[in-house]
Formats: sequence, structure tokens, C-alpha cells
Amino acid sequence: MRLWKRAAGAVKDKYSIWVARLAPRGPCRNPDLETVIIKATSHDEQCMDYKNVQRVFRWLRTSPLYLKPILYTISKRMEKTHSWVVALKGLMLIHGVFCFDLPIVQRMGRLPFDFSCFSDGHMSPEKGWGFNAFVRAYFAYLDHKSIFICAKAKKLSRNGYDNGTKETLMEELQNLEKLQGLIDMLIQIKPWNQHMKVVLILEAMDCIMDEVIELYDTFCTEIDRLLVKIYDVGGKVEASIGLSIVEKAELQGDKLSLYFDFCRDIGVLNASECPKILRIPEKDINELRKIINGVPEKKILEGTKNDVKANMEKGISENNESDKGLRTVITEKWEVFDDDIVIDVKENPSNGESCDNVTTTNPFLESCSLVPYIVLPDLICL
Repeated sequence: MRLWKRAAGAVKDKYSIWVARLAPRGPCRNPDLETVIIKATSHDEQCMDYKNVQRVFRWLRTSPLYLKPILYTISKRMEKTHSWVVALKGLMLIHGVFCFDLPIVQRMGRLPFDFSCFSDGHMSPEKGWGFNAFVRAYFAYLDHKSIFICAKAKKLSRNGYDNGTKETLMEELQNLEKLQGLIDMLIQIKPWNQHMKVVLILEAMDCIMDEVIELYDTFCTEIDRLLVKIYDVGGKVEASIGLSIVEKAELQGDKLSLYFDFCRDIGVLNASECPKILRIPEKDINELRKIINGVPEKKILEGTKNDVKANMEKGISENNESDKGLRTVITEKWEVFDDDIVIDVKENPSNGESCDNVTTTNPFLESCSLVPYIVLPDLICL
């Protein structure tokens, strides 16, 4: 039975290659590229054909314009297949395409096919549910990752962040929450029973493990940076979101530890180098709680309007401003200085013997009224 399935799969692959070579060329069709993709996603469940996978990547490195025919060919093949082997190889191929740091890849959006309800057509439901769940979980992660990357790329392009404008703290926290969601989806990808420990599943788990390590390392770097930013300029809303992320990170760290142990037990090679689990110090968590609860305000000196009015009537109102005993005095009794004396010379202005001293109670009178008025003799007539 197993030999018959392998033979049937090989015949299907040969037929697909023959049809691809006879197909006319077009904007989305390239017979040579289609042949390579069919070989890379063959029905052979023994292992992935990495030689042809690298050939596909070589086409993409040659020119980003080949992304469109690559996606077209993969989507057509994935839509027709009912084999978990072909479906899984197609997902691994798409996963490799995401590794290219190209603008056209970042703006790809959702995957061009749908495996959310995938079901293998060659296995009984009792035996195939684990493989179906594996394919669905892998597809869900890649689809959400593609949406996340596309949304971020569009936002950068629309807001002109490349020209120096940075994301706000709230936007960065929202991205961090989405990153946590992607990690949760990643750790759902795993073999669910013993008979799933085949070579192709383990190779896919190697890809998943690399993705977990890279994504979690990015998360740890970002959370450390954003916590410092929240302490400096964050408000209650940002601190509340940060505390929620930190609390979830603690639970997520425990799940990741169990996930790494599980992967090591089933023989995943890349699981031997698991990252260090992030543990946020309790002191930092308390700082977030203090920001959320608010800082106690300084005590204000109590006083009533009646007390102030009574002090004003007396001419003095004292207000202790510091512990050094400084006080403010309000009064209507002004100090009189020599400059405030108005000299009015009425008689004999030359000798100034007759003069009246007039004091003023307002020091803010015009300065001209404070200057002595003296009549000078007419020297021309003399």
C-alpha cells in the first residue's frame, strides 16, 4: 500500500511537469520555473528536495519580478492538492520566500491560497487529523505573519518613517502585542501523535524552531527597549499595555520552555540551542504599577477665604513657602524714602528758603511729580 502511494505520487508529479512544459508562457507563467516548483513540492514524503528549493530562490534573487510567477505556480498547485506532503512542502517553500528582505515580498499580503480547512484526501480522519492540524497551524502562522509584515510596510511607506519619522510608543506596543500573538501561533505547530515523527515533519519543525528563536529574540530586545521608554515618557495607558505584555510574557516563557523540551524529545535538531527565557524583574513590574496608579500629589497648604480676607484687612497676609521660614507680606503702608519728597518752591526760588515738604503714599506716581519745580531767571534779559 505504501509503495503504491509513492508510485501514484510520482506519476502525478510527472504528469504535472509534462503539463507545465506544454503550457504557453505569460506574465504569470514560466514553464521552467513551474517545473522546478513541482519538483520542490513533490509527493515524496521522505524529505524536502532542497536542491530544487534553492533553484526557486535563485530565480527570486535574479529579479524580484519572478515573485509573481512563483506565487502563481505555488497557489495553483496548493489549490489542487489533497496531500499533506505537497501542502507542507508548499508552506515550507513560502516560508523560505519570506526570508528575502525585498519590498515586493513585504507587501505580498495574505497567502494566495487557503489551508484553514485543509484535509488530506488519502488518509482516514482518525489517522490524518494530526497531519491536517499541523498543516492548518503552519498555514495560519504564515498567513498572519504575512499580514503583519504587509501592514507594517504599508504604514512605513504611508507615514514616511523612512525619512526620519518614528513610530509612536503606542504603535510600538501594539506591534509588540502582535508579535506575542505570532509566538503563540508558532508554538501550536507540532506533531500531535507518535506516528507523525517522520523525516518531513522533523524538517518542518527545524524551520519552525528557527522562526521561534528569531521571533522571541526580537521580542526580548523590543520589550527591554520599550520598558525604558515607558518609564521615561509613558503615561497610564502605555504603562497598562506594557504591564499586560509583561504578564503575558511570563506565561509565554513557561510555555516556550515546555515547547523546547518537547522538540528536543522528538529529535528536532535546532531545539538544542533554545534561547534564554525572558524574566522581567519584579522591580520593573512595580514601576509600571506605580505609573498606572499615579504618583501622590504634594500636600497643599490649607486656608479659607475668610482667613485671607481677615489678613488683608489687617494689612498683612503671611504664606509660608518653604521650610526656611520665608514669607510674603502684603500691606498698604509704604515706606517713604527721600526720593518720595516733593519740593514745591513758591517764594524766592533762588535760595529755596520757603518750601513745603509733601509726602506721598503711592510710590508709583509719575517720576515727574517727584522732581523739584524751580523757576529759573531769564538770563537773556539780563
